[in-house]
Amino acid sequence: MKILKQFPLIIIIAIFLISCKTSTNKEYPINNSEKNIDENPNSEKKRMEIKFSCEEDGISEYLDDGWKILKEDSQEKICTWKSVPATKDCSMEKDKGCKITKPDKIGEEKIYLLEK
Repeated sequence: MKILKQFPLIIIIAIFLISCKTSTNKEYPINNSEKNIDENPNSEKKRMEIKFSCEEDGISEYLDDGWKILKEDSQEKICTWKSVPATKDCSMEKDKGCKITKPDKIGEEKIYLLEK
């Protein structure tokens, strides 16, 4: 009679043990990372992104050092700002509220993605 009362508990424990056993017995493929390193000794490549703004150009230094351009992009950028009075009658020295800052010189920003 005691066994009949404990039967549901035994089934739950058995299911739990069986499910744990099946999850631990799965075979996962093992990657041999040493073999991959030996096949491609030069697989480590360095990448770098650099930006030059407003008429600056220093890309030749990197190209002479052995870097190669993977991607080149350019976008418009404001190089300098200037302050102007908002109206003809306002004095920028006396009244700070009448000073407006607006772009003075607009240039180009070049973005390079380099690899060595």
